[in-house]
Formats: sequence, C-alpha cells, structure tokens
Amino acid sequence: MAYGPARADAGGYRYWSFWERADGAWSYASQGPSTLRPSDGDVLGFRFGVSEDSGDASKPRGAADFARVCAGEERRSGSARVALVVDFGTAADAPSGERPPAPRTACARVDAGSGTAADALAAEAEPLRYNSDALLCAIAGYPESGCGERTAADGGTAESDDGDGGDEGGVPPSLGAAAGVGAVLALGAAAYRRTRRRRRG
Repeated sequence: MAYGPARADAGGYRYWSFWERADGAWSYASQGPSTLRPSDGDVLGFRFGVSEDSGDASKPRGAADFARVCAGEERRSGSARVALVVDFGTAADAPSGERPPAPRTACARVDAGSGTAADALAAEAEPLRYNSDALLCAIAGYPESGCGERTAADGGTAESDDGDGGDEGGVPPSLGAAAGVGAVLALGAAAYRRTRRRRRG
C-alpha cells in the first residue's frame, strides 16, 4: 500500500500517530509509547495527519538517520539515546485556522532499560496537551485545539469539537483496536498518571 499524505477532504480522523524505524523504513508502532522501551540507537516518529485507520496513515517525512539526529551525543552508561522525528503534517491536514510547524528532530536520552518512548517525547517536545480521557492531543503545542476529531468529506469537522476531544464521536476507531493510534492513547494515560502523582506530592 502506498503511503502519501492523507487528504483532509477525503474524510477520516485527525490525530497523532506513532511510528518505529528499522532498516531504513517506518512501520506503525506495535506498542504504545508508555510501554515501548527504546534501546540506544532507536529511531521513533510521531506524525500528525488525517486518516481512517493505521492502514492509510501517513508516515513521518524526511531523513531519519540516528547518526545524523544524535551526532555529537556520546553514549553514556545508564542511558539510551533515542532519535525522535516529529512531523506536524501538511496544511491540508491542519485544523481550520492553523498552520503546521516544520518537521523537527531531537536526540532524547532516557534511562536505559526503563525509560519509555513517552519519556523521550516529554523531554524534547513540550508542551504536550491531553484531553479528559488522557489522549495525546498536541505535541509542542500543535494543534492548538481539537483532539482526534472526525473530519467531514469536505475537509471540515464532522462532529462538533469542544477543543478538548470531549465529543463522543471524536475518537479514532483504532484507539480501541490497532496498536498505533491506541499507542498514543497509552502515552496520554501514562503522562496523565505521572502528572496526578506529582500534584499529590
């Protein structure tokens, strides 16, 4: 199946998807960011776009070479270097009135053996935004509003959205089934629990 940029006017869901890179190719993540524990040298990606499910989700664009992203970052005992690729998608996929930032990369460090992809993203791409169901809605503040909402065939939003993803129809169907989009839900849940623990402390 070819993976071109998803078109908002084709209908689908507008959300962040989670990817792993191996042997020079992207594949939809088989685990959620809160459970995936990357090894030193791994490359992970997040892509914002519009798609019906994981089968037609758009992959992160651009070069994603670990040696390039993490150049100058020496290996250290007890930590793992992770190359992150954050692709904010195209203007066609952007919510009304918003413009996607340029794709970016970062070399994150996590605790070896215990650090997760969620930890790597939180360290390098704040502010992150979640809805009341702990679904990841925004990375580095993008988009400013909306969360996994259904898009109409004309490119608009099919269901009304409260800016927090609270609409009962505003969740991609694969959140409860496929690993990739569900993975982003798991990321939100993990971060939400950490935030609550910090507040209690």
